Amino acid sequence: MSSNRAKLLSSALKKLTKRPTTIMEVCGTHTVSIFRQGLRSLFPEDLKLISGPGCPVCVTSQGEIDGAIELATRKNVVMATYGDMMRVPGSNGTLGELRGTGSDVRVVLSAMETLRMAEEMPHKEIVFLAVGFETTAPATAALLIEARKRKLENLSVLCLHKRVPPALEVLSKADGNRVDGFLLPGHVAVILGHEPFKFIPEKHGIACTVAGFEADEIMLALVDLLEQICENRPSLTSRYEKAVRPEGNVKAVDLMDRVFDTSTSAWRGIGPIDESGMSIKEEYSLWDGSRKFDVAVRNVPEPNGCRCGDILSGTITPKECPLFGTGCTPVTPVGPCMVSSEGTCSAWYRYGRKGDLKWES
Repeated sequence: MSSNRAKLLSSALKKLTKRPTTIMEVCGTHTVSIFRQGLRSLFPEDLKLISGPGCPVCVTSQGEIDGAIELATRKNVVMATYGDMMRVPGSNGTLGELRGTGSDVRVVLSAMETLRMAEEMPHKEIVFLAVGFETTAPATAALLIEARKRKLENLSVLCLHKRVPPALEVLSKADGNRVDGFLLPGHVAVILGHEPFKFIPEKHGIACTVAGFEADEIMLALVDLLEQICENRPSLTSRYEKAVRPEGNVKAVDLMDRVFDTSTSAWRGIGPIDESGMSIKEEYSLWDGSRKFDVAVRNVPEPNGCRCGDILSGTITPKECPLFGTGCTPVTPVGPCMVSSEGTCSAWYRYGRKGDLKWES
């Protein structure tokens, strides 16, 4: 984005912000992009952006994390997962720490890597810890389909995937909701398209725009949102046309529909949300790690002093957490919001502690 374009878009935001306005960026990647590119320095004083439940690692409940860690300690189990999960604190340590005590926990870049692991270690139980939104769930679905095809009964999935639209439904209708508009997650919209988000303006009268991740895409999306708010015409628009088709990725959605049922799932900071989880269908039950190993998910409280839940619901900012930057840092994280590369606290710690970065063309 050129300097002139930045000035034009910044000026447009200032003209359109006629009252204190709060926008929630739902995607953790947006949080990081806005900070890293110094976009906050282009916003008018009355435009406030807050972060929502847009980091899948962060919204995974404490009970789910504890259940995964307990499973990883069992004899003959090899647990594989994405790198961000390794440092998420459970009640009694992390998956990464388990490796130092003899448990076999491995980082994979792709769910499909576990197929080779299962074939090469037929006497081990390979468990893929699947965490993520609709963005990564199709890959897990493809893994389950292929595992069934190859009859790899020593491979299973501990499925903690979550669906974004039901969480936005809960936030939209919450008592005291102070969000004027949603900056919708581009990566999720690539998979789902527009339709699953239409309820936000149609049912709740809240403006929303699908945004990409470049500076001009984010700024244009914010201009769209403020125009809707000023004109009192909430609708669904998109500023990520280069990647998002209105119908989404039909093949990816079909993969999820073949393998997953919707279920109630607990979200850190929000609580149980109906139809927000992805449970493995009965026909794939042999590869369902939760059933196979009878994994217990208990209601576990947040660590003492941790405000991750309030941060994920947009109730407070990281700076309002008493642990932020002192008892909780990327080196010594207390909660998952400081661990994940897309976590709100991690972004604030890296980019926002000494004032927002300034825009530079």
